[in-house]
Amino acid sequence: MGRSRRALPNDAVDALDGKLIRLLSEEPRIGVLECSRRLQVARGTVQARLDRLQARGVIGGFGPQVDPAALGYPVTAFATLEISQGQGVDVRAHLSAVPEVLELHTITGQGDMLVRIVARSNADLQRVIDRVVGFDGIVRASTAIALENPVPYRILPLVEQASLE
Repeated sequence: MGRSRRALPNDAVDALDGKLIRLLSEEPRIGVLECSRRLQVARGTVQARLDRLQARGVIGGFGPQVDPAALGYPVTAFATLEISQGQGVDVRAHLSAVPEVLELHTITGQGDMLVRIVARSNADLQRVIDRVVGFDGIVRASTAIALENPVPYRILPLVEQASLE
C-alpha cells in the first residue's frame, strides 16, 4: 500500500507543487519532460500538477520577467491616491490607460488606491504624475520615490512555507 498523504484543502500546495514551482521559477524555459526527470515523477504527474496550478490561479503565466530600468524607466515611485466617491471604476480605467502604471491596489488607511509607477527620470516622473492625477475622479495624490529595492518582489519563500503547512 502507498504511503499515507495528509489531506490538503483545495487551495493548498504540497511539497511536490512547491518543488515544481521553484524549478519553473529558476528555469522558466524548462519543459515538462525535463521537470519530470528532475523531480523524479511521471511526465503525466507534472502536466496534471501544472494544469491544476494554472486552473486554480496559483501559476498565472510563463512570460518573461521584464526589468523596467532595462527598458529605460529606472525611476520607481508609489503614489497614494484619494478618489471621489463613486469614481473607482472610472479611475481604474484611466490608470489602466497609463503605460507607466505598473500596479494598482485599492487600500485601507490613508488614501484609496496605491499605484506603482515608473519614469525615465525624476523630471519625467512629474509628467507621469501629472498624467496620473489629471483626472477629475482623483482628488489628491501623495508620491514617494523608491531609492532602492533590497527585497525585490518574490514569491518562492511563500510557496515554500505554504507547501510545508
